[in-house]
Amino acid sequence: MLRTTAARAARFTQRTALLLAVAATGALSACQDTPQDQGLTGPSASQSKEGTRADIGDDDDSVDENIVYEQVEFLGNPLVSEVTIVKANHDRYNRTQPYNSAEFGPQSLAFINAFRGNQPVVANTLGAVLYPDMLIVESSRNPSTSGWLSWALANGWGGRNLADDVVDAGLSAIFGKIIASDGAFCDNGQLPLCTDNVPANDKAFLRTFPYLAAPTL
Repeated sequence: MLRTTAARAARFTQRTALLLAVAATGALSACQDTPQDQGLTGPSASQSKEGTRADIGDDDDSVDENIVYEQVEFLGNPLVSEVTIVKANHDRYNRTQPYNSAEFGPQSLAFINAFRGNQPVVANTLGAVLYPDMLIVESSRNPSTSGWLSWALANGWGGRNLADDVVDAGLSAIFGKIIASDGAFCDNGQLPLCTDNVPANDKAFLRTFPYLAAPTL
């Protein structure tokens, strides 16, 4: 688990958090610190899931307690595993669980600090909102405030809108000026490191479920 280890980080977090939320849901969308859970380790490749309906859609209320699922990939917040986790550890990360922050959090910190070592507030702020690595929705809040990390940074609904340019927002937070301007490598949402250079979706999103654009074949 990542803790805010400096008083400076605590002061900057509130001041800069709203900027990150706005970047994720507004300007860049063209196209808590949580308690550590002791003893949590990644689950095995296969684990039993009790109480799961064996036959979805069947009127029978019986359950098969012996159903076994295999977790093959774990993706919560964008860029955490793809960018900040050591490539050799991706397989283990894909078989872990969101609260295994103690093992993988330091790897994310190390990656960010490799570029922004003189601005610890960058790593500490990102660590506080990206771990545990879950895409959270606060359903008691106004759905119109939905957007990546808005649950933590803007008292919003959370989740992730299809049009959220989360890659640009994430890269700009690490390499750009969203959290700290000192030592930034680029302007927010700009080349060389603060954008994937994909400004918009190449196809219109659907207006009905599943809402995703049609695939390009």
